[in-house]
Amino acid sequence: MKNYSYLLIFIWAILITYPTFAQDFNVVKCNDSKPVPIHPKALALQKALDKLTAVGIPGVVAAIYEEGNLWTLSSGLAKIEGQVPMQPCHLVYTQSIAKSYMAVTIVQLAEKEKIDLDGKISDYLPKEILAMLPNADRLTVKMLLNHTSGLPEYNSQPTYVTRLLQNPERIFQPVEYIQYIAGKELDFEPGSRYSYRNTNYVLLALIADGITGDHGKYMEEHIFEKLGLKNTYYKIKQGDSYGDRLVNGYWDRYSNGIVENASVLQNTNVASMVGDDGIITTAEEAILFLKGLMEGKLVSNESLTLMKEWVLDKNGDPQYGLGLDYTAFLREPAIGHSGGGLGSGSQLYYFPEKEIYMFFGINLGTVTDSPIHQEAEKILEEIYGVVLGK
Repeated sequence: MKNYSYLLIFIWAILITYPTFAQDFNVVKCNDSKPVPIHPKALALQKALDKLTAVGIPGVVAAIYEEGNLWTLSSGLAKIEGQVPMQPCHLVYTQSIAKSYMAVTIVQLAEKEKIDLDGKISDYLPKEILAMLPNADRLTVKMLLNHTSGLPEYNSQPTYVTRLLQNPERIFQPVEYIQYIAGKELDFEPGSRYSYRNTNYVLLALIADGITGDHGKYMEEHIFEKLGLKNTYYKIKQGDSYGDRLVNGYWDRYSNGIVENASVLQNTNVASMVGDDGIITTAEEAILFLKGLMEGKLVSNESLTLMKEWVLDKNGDPQYGLGLDYTAFLREPAIGHSGGGLGSGSQLYYFPEKEIYMFFGINLGTVTDSPIHQEAEKILEEIYGVVLGK
């Protein structure tokens, strides 16, 4: 999940007296003993990653693809308890990067003429969902994909946030997320502007289920298997350690620089999500997904061009396409997605002018403010500089 701005407000109110979440995810070494490549950029990046964990980030894993070389590096701990080193073979949470995978699924279905991107969502959603969305006949599938629908955000609803935090082991069903916005008016005129909403992608998952019967299985067959991704999982199983390779998640819940284990809440939250979140993977396979997409292995060139039709902000700057965002690092244009959650954070981007791909994943939550993040931001600038050769 990417936009947790409202969630922060309620975390403070609810968690002042909330107990630390215990966990029993037995993460151990995954026996990846690959040495750091003897290359100046890889060595410089390793030093920068070590700085990141030195300021309090428990663990970080990274992958960089450039000029035919794919480097995977790591630093810190996958699990503080037991001092388990973070390794490139560990599985990390991608959070909202899952939206890119969901968008590819919808675009593929459009290529098969199973769905019309300009069609109304009321043509594809089940009656029980439509009964909660009074404006469904005004919204198109494309508006969900590029966040121009105007639908309210389910994770900004106080009742949802309260229930989530007070029931850390409870799995939510997709329909429940929509229930939190049932009957609510649109926040703005459909198609008039961009505003990032996780709600959009939950609805896309429900639409895809209606077409495929099981969009998760479809995604596995038409994305994971097509690209040979054997360590990428969607709709994860609650409490599964995936062969002891899934990292623990941590957070600074009081924003005082003290890291606590939030693995149960993190894992359950991601296990509940569809469309807007729900994928775990390795750093290498995250790169292979985005690279495969950009090289036309998942959708046609025409469809990829459509995915890169950016919604502009009020200043005329590009913001978001279909499951892809447009941003810049050190003034270098980048296409991809980022993700943040209760116990992790991630970035997956392609720099078209330099033909470089990068992925970073940390096991510290990004939805609560922390002095750790403030120090890490300075080091991230250094990391981007190394990646981009600046």
